[in-house]
Amino acid sequence: MQYQAPVDDMMFLVKDVFSLTERLGDIADFADFDEDLYAAILEEAGKFATGVLQPINRSGDEEGCQYNDGVVTTPKGFKEAYQAYVEGGWQSITADPNYGGQGLPKALHVLIEEMFYSANTSFCLYGSLTGGATQLLQAHADEATKQKYLPNLISGQWSGSMCLTEAHAGSDLGLLKTKAEPNDDGSYSLEGSKIFITGGEHDMAENIIHLVLARLPDAPAGPKGISLFLVPKFMVNDDGSLGERNGIECGSIEHKMGIKASSTCVMNMDDAKGWLIGPPHQGLRCMFTMMNLERLSIGIQGIGLGEMAFQQADAYARDRLQGRANDGEAPAALIKHGDVQRMLNTMESFNKAGRALGVWLGSYLDETFHSKDQSKVKTADIMSAWLTPIAKAYFTDAGYETCTIGQQVFGGHGYVREWGMEQHVRDCRIAQIYEGTNGIQALDLIGRKLIGSKGEYLKVFLSEVNSDLVTMPDSAHKNQVSELLTELEQLSETIISRSASNSEIPQLVACDYLHYVALVTYSYLWLKMEVAAQGKLDQQSAFFFKRILTRTLGLKASIESEL
Repeated sequence: MQYQAPVDDMMFLVKDVFSLTERLGDIADFADFDEDLYAAILEEAGKFATGVLQPINRSGDEEGCQYNDGVVTTPKGFKEAYQAYVEGGWQSITADPNYGGQGLPKALHVLIEEMFYSANTSFCLYGSLTGGATQLLQAHADEATKQKYLPNLISGQWSGSMCLTEAHAGSDLGLLKTKAEPNDDGSYSLEGSKIFITGGEHDMAENIIHLVLARLPDAPAGPKGISLFLVPKFMVNDDGSLGERNGIECGSIEHKMGIKASSTCVMNMDDAKGWLIGPPHQGLRCMFTMMNLERLSIGIQGIGLGEMAFQQADAYARDRLQGRANDGEAPAALIKHGDVQRMLNTMESFNKAGRALGVWLGSYLDETFHSKDQSKVKTADIMSAWLTPIAKAYFTDAGYETCTIGQQVFGGHGYVREWGMEQHVRDCRIAQIYEGTNGIQALDLIGRKLIGSKGEYLKVFLSEVNSDLVTMPDSAHKNQVSELLTELEQLSETIISRSASNSEIPQLVACDYLHYVALVTYSYLWLKMEVAAQGKLDQQSAFFFKRILTRTLGLKASIESEL
């Protein structure tokens, strides 16, 4: 089945639900953009996803990346698709125009990224890492480094990677051992090995810019002793041309359950030359600029795959004849069976709310990075910090559930390769693991964002939502959302209070708490969409409130059992 980019649904969010041109209207960087431009870009992104990326998705999965003596070859068609991607300007969407970017809002880019993840998740990952590397350098590099590296990263002529994980350390970056020794010329020599490096080596871009965490000789122990370095695959001469090969090479690639066309590399550094980015021992703080953007991107992976799974399951359910319907029709299309309707409605409930949260979070990131109003920046920064772990973890948990539900609609045909559903399940599974496991995201939400801020981040979230609620017409769903927000505040206060005397509580309830907060947030967004749609989404909204939101009852009971 051919992917159908949900451009109308996306523009409904852009125009009617969030009114992006108004919301971002006081930001000078976005003053020249309007809804017609946004719609045109989304239309073209949909065509690229359908016409270029989807046709090489299954073949890319079957062929996978190939490794031979340090060289990684991507599947047939990927180099050509990447060249079309670069020529189409898709890598430069949100980047700084001063270095060749288009400077469009992140709130729009999340929708483009969703389409690309739907059509070809493995391919989309290469650009995602490059975009994160670009944003990190924009935020933390000196001007000379920006001039030297950003234009080619932004165009996509070069790609980027994020080198964090080491075999002995996993998610505990404080244990990393990669060393960086200073050289007389201001550079550093790096020694060490990194694993699970997405896009660490491939044949699509002429250079790869690795952002590497390592320790200086005088580094204190733990995460406060980590510095960040830029390590190019090929050295870059002063005139911008490429020089000799650097001492960073791919030792092997992983053989994985899914995303097989994405090269996941072991990267070995032997006297690799690098340059310090940001202050010494502040590398983890700098890297979080990239990590948080990647966490949102990986969350969007869950939505993209969930949307593709829904489209295929919905089409199959309308075509497949099976059993007797309630009206006596036999054989009847699967779509006429109540349990199949339940499955499809569940998938759609997650996809639509997740997409809305992606745009909402994207708009806060736009304010954080671009607004000159310091009051707005402070609020947007807190909202971005609060919503990012929710987006990463819940988009991917719900995305994986959505993909498996779609597989279930297909029955036995969902388990065999012919229909493509099993690839979605395999490709989606990793999204709950990388960029910080979903358990780590939950601990971040409850530990750093809730307890660590003494409830301040939650108060800002509640204030933002409640101030919007008062503008909405009265309804049963509005009352339901208001009650849940009050319940969330009370439950959170209890968690903060009880955790002061029992440090185990955050660990025990973190995942349930994140899911609870996510569903409360989804209830607000479904209400917001329901109001904006003026009756056209009432049936879908009602399903969410009756059948999905009730999960909060069990989650709350589970949390309270530990308090």
